[in-house]
Amino acid sequence: MAIRKEESLTGHIKGIAQVDRRTKQLMRNIEPGMIAVIHHMDLDELAAEGLIRADVRLVVNAGPVMSGTVPVRGPLLLLDKGIPIVQIEPMWLPFIPDRSELQLTEAGIVIDNHVLPCERFTREEWFLHYHKALSTMQEQLSIFMDNTLAFASLEKERILKPLRCKAMKTRLEGRPVLIVIRGDHYISDLKVLHGYIHKQQPVLIGVDGGADAILEQGFMPDLIVGDMDSVSDAALLCGAELVVQAYSDGTAPGMRRLLAMGLQAITLPACGTSEDMALLLAYDHDCESIIAIGTHNHMFDFMKKGRLGMGSSMLVRIKVGSKLTDAKGFHSLFPDEQEHLWKRLLRRLLGWLM
Repeated sequence: MAIRKEESLTGHIKGIAQVDRRTKQLMRNIEPGMIAVIHHMDLDELAAEGLIRADVRLVVNAGPVMSGTVPVRGPLLLLDKGIPIVQIEPMWLPFIPDRSELQLTEAGIVIDNHVLPCERFTREEWFLHYHKALSTMQEQLSIFMDNTLAFASLEKERILKPLRCKAMKTRLEGRPVLIVIRGDHYISDLKVLHGYIHKQQPVLIGVDGGADAILEQGFMPDLIVGDMDSVSDAALLCGAELVVQAYSDGTAPGMRRLLAMGLQAITLPACGTSEDMALLLAYDHDCESIIAIGTHNHMFDFMKKGRLGMGSSMLVRIKVGSKLTDAKGFHSLFPDEQEHLWKRLLRRLLGWLM
C-alpha cells in the first residue's frame, strides 16, 4: 500500500464504517478504504499492522487510544502511514451503525445529520503516553511478577497433567511441529521459515488467526486450535482439523460459530491461553520438536492482551522447553532473505560468465 500523506480534519474524510469492539474480529470483514470503528485501549502493533494491511481510511476509537501504562507503538505505525486516528467517548459507540456512512469534519463525526464530538490522536500524544509508560516500568513489572506467581500456583496441577485429545486424528507423535500464533511480526517470521517447512514437512498448527498466515504463505494448516474468534471463515473451511478450547466445565463458546457454519470440531478443556493449549498438545502427544512463531513471552505482550500476569504461560514454557524453539523475531536475524538469495545467485552467475 502506498504511504498516504496524513489527512487533516479539514479534509472532510468520508467512508463506510466497519464497527466492532474487538479489532481482530473487525479484520475479518473490513474492506479497503473503509473506516474502522473499534474499542481498543493501548492499540498494539499487531492490530495496527492488520489495519494497515486492510488499507483503512480512518480509525475511530471509542475511548483512549493509549492509557499511559503500556508502551505500544501501534498508533505511531498508523500515523506514519498517513492513517488518522480520532477518539470518541465510549457512550457514542452504539450510535454508529455498522456499514453506515461517516464523515469526519472539524466539528466532529457526522452521521445521519448528527455530529458526534471527537478528538484527534496526535504524534505528540503518542510520545507523551509512550514515555509515561516507560517511566513506570519497574513498578508495573513488580506487580506483574506478583500476579504471575499467584496465577502459577493456582494452575500448576492442571499444567502438569498431560493434555491428551483421543478424538484428534492429526498425528503428532515423533513429528516436528510448527505452531503459528498471531503475535508481533508473526508473518515476517513465518516467511523466514519457508525452507524449513519445505524440507522438514512439520505438522502445521494455526492458533486462531495464525491459520490465515499459514494459508497466505502458500501452506495448508493441519490443525487449527483456539477459541475461533480471530480466524477467517476461509481458514476454517480449508479442511484442517479443528480443536476448540473449552472451559473446565466443558462449555466452548467458540463452537457456536462453527456450528452455524456446519463444521465439525473437537472441544478440549484446557487452562491458560490458546497458545498454551497448542504447545501442550504438541508436547503431550510426544512430538519430536516444536517451533513457535508469534509467541507472547513478556510483560508488555500480555498487558496488550489485557492480562495482569502470565502464570500458565510461564509454567507451560518450563514444561515444554526441552523441545521448544521460539522463533519470535527470527526475521530480524535473517533480513531480506529473498534479496540475499538473489545476490548469491547473481554472484554465482557472474562467476560462471567470468
